[in-house]
Amino acid sequence: MKTLVVAATQAEIAPTLAHFGIASNNFIETENFDLLITGVGMVATAFALGQKLNNKYTLVLNVGIAGSFDREISLGEVVNITHDTFAELGAEDHDNFITLPQLGFGENSFSPTTETALTLREVKGITVNKVHGNAQSIEKTIQLHQPQTESMEGAAVFYACQQLNIPVLQIRSISNYVEPRNRESWKIGLAVKNLNDWLIGFINKSSN
Repeated sequence: MKTLVVAATQAEIAPTLAHFGIASNNFIETENFDLLITGVGMVATAFALGQKLNNKYTLVLNVGIAGSFDREISLGEVVNITHDTFAELGAEDHDNFITLPQLGFGENSFSPTTETALTLREVKGITVNKVHGNAQSIEKTIQLHQPQTESMEGAAVFYACQQLNIPVLQIRSISNYVEPRNRESWKIGLAVKNLNDWLIGFINKSSN
């Protein structure tokens, strides 16, 4: 039984691949853990997990960078997403948004049941098809969901693991604040470094 590490892109976990001497590939099996590169977005993530996820894994660890709505979270900080929502899943009713549960078509929010001793900040995230970069849509999203972070894959991983009753964690490192698009303020390099420092430590500890 082992851990499946899930990331959208190889770039987000490149330092971990280098540290363990692992050649780049979309699916990598090692003695102590496996790595799955899904591609960006919830559809690609769902398809990749459908191909590889099964009950031989005792933990799924979704990792990557994310944007933060919460300015109290520092750029580069590594956080534990303990609640994630498909933010766009629902229907528009003129100026109002009706969520999937309100429509009576099931749940749109998921939380892991995994018991952990992590010391990371626990935050509430949303999963989106389109990352926010418009002041008006950002404000509407905050009013509707009160999120702290956003990614393009997290809730899909939570959903898949819930369906198979597999323990799951989602760990993200903050690369930017959610604001009108401003690439000059992004700290992607710092976020990737800090994420991989944490990931390498977690894998080493789990393997002992």
